[in-house]
Amino acid sequence: MGLTQAAFASRLHYSAMALSRWERGTHEPPAQAYIQIGNLVGEPESSWFWERAGFKSSDLSKMLPEGHGITRKAAFPDFEIVVAGSHKKKNPIVPKARLVAIPVLAAHAATHGGKGDPFLDLDEIPAHEMIAAPAVWCPHPAETTCLRVRGASMSPLINDDDIVAVDRSATNPSELSGKIVVTWQRESGLTLSRFLLVNGVQLLESENRDYEAVKLGKNRSWRIMGKVLWWIRQAP
Repeated sequence: MGLTQAAFASRLHYSAMALSRWERGTHEPPAQAYIQIGNLVGEPESSWFWERAGFKSSDLSKMLPEGHGITRKAAFPDFEIVVAGSHKKKNPIVPKARLVAIPVLAAHAATHGGKGDPFLDLDEIPAHEMIAAPAVWCPHPAETTCLRVRGASMSPLINDDDIVAVDRSATNPSELSGKIVVTWQRESGLTLSRFLLVNGVQLLESENRDYEAVKLGKNRSWRIMGKVLWWIRQAP
């Protein structure tokens, strides 16, 4: 692709040192990196990288109009698939309905009263499945990932085991008051809450008022990971 090591690493949102370790074979790239490499190289090589990330050929065939082994193509609408985490742009001649394939990370964000997974760097979490969503739901595809929810204190709005889509580009507290966010805290891990900014005081609230709001201090023991764009659940 004519990229330097530093440029290639930057496109993947990893350090040049991490890329060097992969090239030397001392470390294995995480699943998210394989997905992003597949996005960069394009078809037909992309399928190999996505399979290395853990996706089955049959799964790719369902997601991609030109995936391996797909049948009855004429029965499907003319979709353009954009994989989240990819900065590669396409310019189709004919307008297409655009979908974004979003990785669902193997991690949980807990509601108040529970303990979420301790991950601070979401790029290091493997993806175990994908969700295809309309492009209008994902204003920043390259920064969008999905997490599962643990706990019920955001119910009835968001329930236990729901999947939330998180825009990791939205982390400015001054723009997030009243929004549902995922935060990371040293003691409670990944947490799902409604963020409030009241007279300069930052608070995290649950929908269940039996849980007291958490007042955030000005230290490095917590940070905003991103804004929740939407959530989905399976029907009972």
